[in-house]
Amino acid sequence: MANFPAPADSESIVKASGSNLAFAFSVLPKEKRADMRVFYAFCRVVDDVVDDGNLEVDEQRRRLQAWRDFVTGETLEARPGLEAELRDLQLRYALPEKTMLEIIDGMEMDLQVPVRYETFDELKKYCHRAASAVGLVSIEIFGYEREMTREYAELLGYALQLTNILRDVAEDAQVGRIYLPREDMQRFAYTEQDLLAGKYDARFFALADFLASRAEDFYAEAEAMLPEVDREAMKCSELMRVIYKKLLAKMKADQFRVFDQRYRLSKWELMKIVGQGMVGRIH
Repeated sequence: MANFPAPADSESIVKASGSNLAFAFSVLPKEKRADMRVFYAFCRVVDDVVDDGNLEVDEQRRRLQAWRDFVTGETLEARPGLEAELRDLQLRYALPEKTMLEIIDGMEMDLQVPVRYETFDELKKYCHRAASAVGLVSIEIFGYEREMTREYAELLGYALQLTNILRDVAEDAQVGRIYLPREDMQRFAYTEQDLLAGKYDARFFALADFLASRAEDFYAEAEAMLPEVDREAMKCSELMRVIYKKLLAKMKADQFRVFDQRYRLSKWELMKIVGQGMVGRIH
């Protein structure tokens, strides 16, 4: 890692991100909150490697490989800041190395140009790496008792990533990333050219509604899968489920006008959700 600038500490990285995921950490106990900041900062830094338009693809791949070497222990040195924090986190929780490598693999999938997926099964593989793998590592930090909770994390990851894909579909297309499976686009006779032109019509609405229905199914399956005994430990994940499910509902109620705006929940809406979670089960 010595050939790359050392990342800042996790707190600085998370503060700069402004992510809903970071907001969800507020429901965690202080120690878990700090640990999740470290893990999230790792995910953020790796993602930023892929999104850095100032780097050549070969350099992006080299930096991702450097993070793989760090995760597996091939690189022994851990510089002050995120690297030292991450190494400590790995040791204390025995974080699953294979799953952490899948996260890096998911980021690297976005380096293929152009990004296209023929089928939903292909997209699910990406969603697993980009989101479900993040959830599977997170639950190791949260702590859980039942194996079903792993299935919950997998399903919730699909739901969250599909919501992200739908929200960001216009801006992703402009940088060559089309996550909508070709088989789904063909089903509604909506073409890549239509998407790149920002064409909003009944075909796009039907396509977006179809993708939203898939996400809704995953949200419902995840909620049903979570064992009661692990519900308290998963309150951060549950908060994310509610936030993104409401975000999806907001897009749907507005007929998916994703070419005109980037949907988000207001700070007031987020605080209201957290407040509801403090007095009872989040739903």
